[in-house]
Formats: sequence, C-alpha cells, structure tokens
Amino acid sequence: MSDPYKVPPAIHGAGLGLRSSHYQEIFENKPDVPWFELLSDNYMSEGGLPLQRAEAIRQDYPITLHGVGMSLGSADPLNLDYLQRLKILADRLQPAYVSDHIAWVSIDGQYTHDLLPLPYTQQTQRHLIERIQQVQEYLGRKILIENPSSYLTFQSTDMSEDEFIKGVSQASGCDLLLDINNIYVSAENHGFDPSAYLANIPADKVKEIHLAGYEEMPGYLFDTHGYQVKPPVWDLYCEALRYFGAVPTLIEWDTDVPDFSTLRAEAVKAQDKMRGITGSSLELTGL
Repeated sequence: MSDPYKVPPAIHGAGLGLRSSHYQEIFENKPDVPWFELLSDNYMSEGGLPLQRAEAIRQDYPITLHGVGMSLGSADPLNLDYLQRLKILADRLQPAYVSDHIAWVSIDGQYTHDLLPLPYTQQTQRHLIERIQQVQEYLGRKILIENPSSYLTFQSTDMSEDEFIKGVSQASGCDLLLDINNIYVSAENHGFDPSAYLANIPADKVKEIHLAGYEEMPGYLFDTHGYQVKPPVWDLYCEALRYFGAVPTLIEWDTDVPDFSTLRAEAVKAQDKMRGITGSSLELTGL
C-alpha cells in the first residue's frame, strides 16, 4: 500500500537548530551544516523579515520544521487556523519533516508557554492517535512526534512512556523524533531504565534525534536546553545509534544561546560518534 503523504527530501548527519543570533554567520560564511531546524511558530506569517530569512536559509540548506503549538494532547478541538498557517509554511519551505510534541499547551482556547504532560492511558493514547491522524490528513504529510521530558507522573497512568509512544506511532502512522536528552532526564527523575526504553522503540519509526543539555537541580534534572550535551546523554546517544543507525541528529540550544562555533562543535561531536558507530560517511569540520 502506497504512503498517502508526501515523501520528504532526505536529510543526513548532525544539524543545528536555527537561532536568530546566528543568521549573519550563516549568510556570510555558508558553514557546512548539513541541515537546520526552524521553530515553525516563529515563521507562520504571510511575510516579513523572519520568513524572508527562512526562505534564504532554505535556498542553501535542507530544513525541518519543529513546532510547539499543535497541542496534540489537549481536550480542545484542533486549532485549524494554526494548522492552516503551518500547512502554508510547509508547502512554501518544503521541509524534510514537520514535528511537534506529545503534550498539551492549551485548554479552553487559552495557551500556556509550557509543554504539559499527559497520563499514559489507553484513553489518552486513543485521543492522541485520532488527533495525529487528523493533523496528517489536513497537512497532507506525515508528522513526527517528540517524547517529552517530565517531572511528575500521574496516578492514572497504566503503561510506560515507551509503550505509549510505540502504540501511538504504530496506530496513527506517524514517525518519531526521539529526544535522547528528554529520555535521560525523565529516566533519572522517575527511575526507569533508559536503555530498556530505547530497546522498545521500533527502529523503523525513528526518523530524527534531538540532543541537548540539562541542568542538575536539587533532587531532579531540569530540561533547559541551555547547556552542552552532558556525558550520560552522549553515552545514551551512542546506544541509540547502535539501535537505530545513522539517524539525522539535531543539536538543540534554546536558552543562553552560545556563539555559532560552540554550537557547531557539538554537531561535529555528534557526527564523529555517528561515523564511529555506524560508519556514516558524512564528515563535518569544525570552525
């Protein structure tokens, strides 16, 4: 049976999250970054400078679109205005992937600035599956869903996160954006085995990997995306490469964004590990 959704252009190697402070470096020097991820919510306008910059980046690099506004886990109806603007943007920029999170960010039409967690139940799973299918039908393409980082669990939860995500991806037809930092943070906070988590995820569903840094807080780990990737996350990433192969990998750095060379060095490190473990031929050079 043929896939009813568009086949995206391929991306490879270790890419970077596009940040406005790095525009000048990218436009002037055309660094050998294999691809960039754009936060779709920042470019969903009819015009203006941000969209012009996105189009300029897209002329030289493959991109992905990563969003925080679908609110897939919400009890609200899907926001069709948001999805329409996302569809226009995706049709305009032709990203390799469009992704969002296993979370909810709105209720009764009011939006938060946080990706809020869900109980892992069969009812929630069915709800998420139905909404993902609706989103994919509306956009005319598969989406990727990303696993969350979390700091609490629900009494009503009746399955593990990896089992929940596996079931959602298989039943909805979507693919997975596996955030290795989020897995490690949640594993430490809740006491589960991150290696067992990886082993339960279907390899054919993992199309992209995220890496980022966390902060050590009293009694828990806090997913800030504001630091270099920590050694335990690098170790778990190497495990993921052995399970899933040379999956395109993104370095995320969302707060206290460093200079471009620091961010680029993290991507080089990821590419070195990818090449050493999987034999991936793509090589990146530092600055």
